[in-house]
Amino acid sequence: MPKNSYLYTVLIKLSEVQERQKQIYRVTIVGSVVNLLLVVFKFIAGILGRSTAMIADAVHSLSDFVTDIVVIVFVRISGKPADECHDYGHGKFETLATVIISLALFAVGVGILVGGVKDIAAVINGAILPKPSIIALIAAAVSILAKELLYRYTVKVGRKIESQTVVANAWHHRSDAFSSIGVLLGIAGAMVLGDRWSVLDSIAAVVVSVFILKVAIDLLKPCLEELLERSLPKEVEEQILEIILSVDGVTSPHHLRTRRIGSNYAIEVHIRMDGNMTLHEAHKVTTTVEQRLKQYFGPNTHVGIHTEPVK
Repeated sequence: MPKNSYLYTVLIKLSEVQERQKQIYRVTIVGSVVNLLLVVFKFIAGILGRSTAMIADAVHSLSDFVTDIVVIVFVRISGKPADECHDYGHGKFETLATVIISLALFAVGVGILVGGVKDIAAVINGAILPKPSIIALIAAAVSILAKELLYRYTVKVGRKIESQTVVANAWHHRSDAFSSIGVLLGIAGAMVLGDRWSVLDSIAAVVVSVFILKVAIDLLKPCLEELLERSLPKEVEEQILEIILSVDGVTSPHHLRTRRIGSNYAIEVHIRMDGNMTLHEAHKVTTTVEQRLKQYFGPNTHVGIHTEPVK
């Protein structure tokens, strides 16, 4: 099969799609296993170490584990081809998964913020927070190291395969590392400085929660834009027009409409051709335009072309 043929290009693109899904499953399964181990370890450390902050951190890791499951389920659905009920495929299921992760991340940030403020208010009113033990400190340090390594591995894969869902999940891992830093500082402060300074845990948690909320909003914004049918970036639309005009016999592309469907593009455009062409010739030119767009943007790109005679 010639390497420059359309069929060869499609087969290569399809293999890339399959490899992309495999990488998503692999990185997510690794993350879910690490999260499950951390959940168990943190709960035990929080109970034995008398640390409410560590127990809260365990709940945070539990949310990570749940979102890992969401990614596995939704990415598998998004990889399904078009069917009778989904003419444009299932790509937006991946977008929906990113929305769920972002909302979970936002909820965790709000929970940490509210809990921290309540603890600070309690200390101001004279309450003394319980002093944690060394096992809680060790658990926090292990969590920071494990989650940061997991973040770097996950975000690297996510950016390589251009998956918003995997990148969102990576930031969820880092948010857990951020919260564990707050827990570590609080536990260390309480152990070194005494019971009066156990409030450091809550102060650090409030600061970290602000960063977590910002990450959640940054991840949610592009997903909402996609769900609201925002057009593709201007530079992408310019590439589309260049590809269309590269086909002999095609002029004046107009009424260009674009959007994302998960990790795929949808392109609709009007083009003009010689009005004296036969239907067979016009169809051949239109097919060439469609093939070139799919060669560049992937075989799952939705392309709709309306032809008009040159004025």
